[in-house]
Amino acid sequence: MSTKGSASNLIQAMKNLSAEWQRLKEVWRDGKSVEFEQKYLDNLPGDVSQAIESMEEVDALLKKVRGDCE
Repeated sequence: MSTKGSASNLIQAMKNLSAEWQRLKEVWRDGKSVEFEQKYLDNLPGDVSQAIESMEEVDALLKKVRGDCE
C-alpha cells in the first residue's frame, strides 16, 4: 500500500473513532470517561496530523530514491 493510501486509511480511522466516541459518551458519563478522553483522545488529532506529515515526507523521500536509482 502506498503512503498516501495509508494516510487516507489513518484519516478515515480517526473519523470512525471520533464518531464512535461521540456515541459512547452519551452512555459513559463518569470520571473515568473524562480521564480516558483526556489521556487517550484529546491529543490524538494532533498526533494523527504529525503522523500524516511524516508519511508525506517518507513518500517524498521514496520518490527521490526511486528517481535516483533509475
